[in-house]
Amino acid sequence: MKFWRRLCLVTLGFAGASRAGAEDLVVSLGADRIAIRSNFTGAVVSLVGVVERDAMTVPRAAAYDAVVTVRGPRGAVNVWEKLPLGPLWLNLDQRKYIAVPAFISVLSNRPLDAIVQEGLRVRHRIGVDTLIPEQSRSRAAESPEFRAALERLRRREGLFASNDSGVRFVTPNVIQARIEIPGRAPLGEYNVDLALFADGALLARKEQGFVVTKAGVEQAFSIAAREMELSYGIFTSVVALFFGWLASAVFRRD
Repeated sequence: MKFWRRLCLVTLGFAGASRAGAEDLVVSLGADRIAIRSNFTGAVVSLVGVVERDAMTVPRAAAYDAVVTVRGPRGAVNVWEKLPLGPLWLNLDQRKYIAVPAFISVLSNRPLDAIVQEGLRVRHRIGVDTLIPEQSRSRAAESPEFRAALERLRRREGLFASNDSGVRFVTPNVIQARIEIPGRAPLGEYNVDLALFADGALLARKEQGFVVTKAGVEQAFSIAAREMELSYGIFTSVVALFFGWLASAVFRRD
């Protein structure tokens, strides 16, 4: 009995020491909801993080680094490859990716390779490429060229982005970042992850989130289309017929 009591005390002592000697993060977002209306062209969400340390925290030989990762709602994506077939170019090969974030933005205070080694970067899922999951198991092998094509296309659309100067330290312990949401950002829940590094080691990590949703008249029509499908379909058909008749009456040639 004494042995087990001593073992428990030693274990609790080590656990308390590890908690006391580690950094912690306090994170705040400037908004928890982004409303999209007909004139929406984009938005900016500010992030502020504070590194908390106590008297037991071991002094760091190197300055802190910070990486902010923003991920949008997930979904399945088909990536097609066009191949020549005689005189035509057709979509003849494809790969299906599941649970791919519709939006990814990675912000840091300096290049990721300078913050963390590649192996740890992949392990901690730091970087746009690490957030694209492997393809569906229906395919035998992973195809790097399809993953690269998916990332390239999403970057071209402005839905995947990275900025190695998007995070700055206001003071050695205060982090600031501006998260830019493009006008074509998909609706849904967004996850914001702040990771703190020093000398290549992950010290702390904290998550927050916000929601991109429709508002005003757009939200009312969206709810009606979803909850009153039959009535909404009849209403839109009547409106279309009315404006068709009105156009024909206005532009009728006698």
